[in-house]
Amino acid sequence: LVICFFTEMWERFSYYGMRALLIFYLTQHFLFSDQSAAGIYAAYISLVYITPVLGGIVADRYLGPVKAVILGAILLVAGHAGMAIEGAAAIEIVTANGIEVQRDSFFLQTFYLSLALIIMGVGFLKANISTLVGSMYERRDPRRDSAFTLFYMGINLGAFFGAIICGFLLQYGGFNWGFGAAGIGMLSGLVVFIKGHHLFGEAGKPKRPEILKEKIIAGINREQMIYLLTLVGVLVCWQLMQQRALVGGLVGASLVVMTLITIVYAFTKCDPLDRDRLLVCLFLMSYQIIFWSLFEQTGSSINLMTDRHIDRVVFGYELPAAIFQSVNAFFIITLAPLFNLLWIYLAKKGWEASTPLKFSMALIQLGLGFLFLVYGASQATDPTQVALIWLVLLFLMHTTGELCISPVGLSMTTKLSVPSIVGMMMGCWFLASAAGNYVSGTIAAMTGSDTVGGEVTDPAAALAAYMDVYETAGWYSIGAGLFAILLVPFLKHFMHGIK
Repeated sequence: LVICFFTEMWERFSYYGMRALLIFYLTQHFLFSDQSAAGIYAAYISLVYITPVLGGIVADRYLGPVKAVILGAILLVAGHAGMAIEGAAAIEIVTANGIEVQRDSFFLQTFYLSLALIIMGVGFLKANISTLVGSMYERRDPRRDSAFTLFYMGINLGAFFGAIICGFLLQYGGFNWGFGAAGIGMLSGLVVFIKGHHLFGEAGKPKRPEILKEKIIAGINREQMIYLLTLVGVLVCWQLMQQRALVGGLVGASLVVMTLITIVYAFTKCDPLDRDRLLVCLFLMSYQIIFWSLFEQTGSSINLMTDRHIDRVVFGYELPAAIFQSVNAFFIITLAPLFNLLWIYLAKKGWEASTPLKFSMALIQLGLGFLFLVYGASQATDPTQVALIWLVLLFLMHTTGELCISPVGLSMTTKLSVPSIVGMMMGCWFLASAAGNYVSGTIAAMTGSDTVGGEVTDPAAALAAYMDVYETAGWYSIGAGLFAILLVPFLKHFMHGIK
C-alpha cells in the first residue's frame, strides 16, 4: 500500500499540477477562445479516462499490473517533459475579416503530442495501480474501503502540492517552469515504483508470462508488439486532440461497447450472484457521468471564473488563480481520515450507508456546492470581487461529495466485479468518468465569454453567464441525487450482501 501510495501521489502531483495550468495555457498562451479551450480541455480529460479501459485489459490478459504501471510512468515522464517546451506565445492580428490568432505550428504540435503521451501513460498506470491496491484485500474485507480511502488521500496529497507549486511557478517563472515541475514529480513516482515493485509478488506479475515471449511477426514477440502498438496509440491520440469532434463519438461508442461486453459476460460467464453484482456495479457507474460532468468544471470554467471574478487578495497579496485547484485536495487530505473513521465506526455498529446511498449523497452535495457559489455571486457589488469564501464552500461541498463516490466507487468496483475481469471493470469505471468529462466541456463552453488577449471584455455579463449555468447544474444534480435515493433498496437487494 505504501508503494502504491507514493507512486500515485507523484503521478497525481504531475497530473494535477499540469491540469491547474492547462486552461490558462490554452486561453493566455495559445489565445484560444473560452469555448475552444473548454473543448480541448474536455477532449484531453476524456481520453485520459478512456485509455484505462485498454490499459486494464492489456494488463489483465498480458502484461500484468506491474509492467503496465512502469510503461505508463515512462510515457508520462516523456509527456510532461514535452509540456515544458513552451515556445513562442500566440499573437492576435487585426485583419479586414476581424481578429485572427497566429500560433507557432511546431510548438502547438509539440503541445498536442505531449498531451497524447500523457493520455496513453495514464491509461496504463491509473487503472492498474488501483488494481494492485485491491489485490491486497479479500472481497469482503472491511478494510478495503479504508485502504482505498487512504490511497485516495495519497492521490490528493500529490494534487495539493502539485497545484500550489506549479501555480506559483507559473506566476514567477512562466508555463515552462510549472510544467517542468510536473515532469520532475512524475519522474520521482517512476523511481519509487521501480524500487518497490518486487513487494507485490505474484499479484503484480503477468498471469501467463510465457505468452509474452511468443513470436508474432517478423521476429517480434507479443510483449514487444504491445509496446509498438502503444506508440501507435500515442499517434492516434495526437490526432484525436486535433479532431475533437471525434472524441465525443469515441467516448459514446466505447461506453456502449464496454456496457454490452459486460452484460454479455454477466449472463454467459457468471453465476447468478456474480451476475447481479456485476450488473449493479455497471449501473452505479452511470452516476459517474452526472457527477464528473459537473465536478470537472473545477479545472476549466471554475478555474477561469476564479481568475476573472473571485477576490483573491489575502493579507494584501493576490494569490494566483491556479493554486485554488489545491483547495479540493486540501479538504480531501483533512477530511479523508474522518470519513475513513466514520465508515469503520458505522460498519462496527451495523449502520454503514450502502454504496448506492453514498453515491446519492454525492450528487446532492455536488449540487449544493454550486448553489452556494451562485448565492455568493448574487451578493457581490463588483463582478470581479466575489468573496473567496463562496468558492471555498463550493470546494468543500464538492469534496464531501467526492469522498462519497470516488474512493467508495473504486472499492465497489473491486468488490462487485468478478476477479478475472477486475482490471477491465476498473477501466469501465474510468470510462464512465470519461463520458462525464466530455460532457463537462459542453457545459463549460456554455459559460464562455468574449475575450481579447485572454481577458473578458464585459465582466458583469461574463459572471452572469457563469452563474446561470451553475444554478441550473446545482438544481439538476440535487434532483438526480434525490431520485437515486429512491433506487437504493432495489440496488441493495441485487448486491447480495456486499455493501
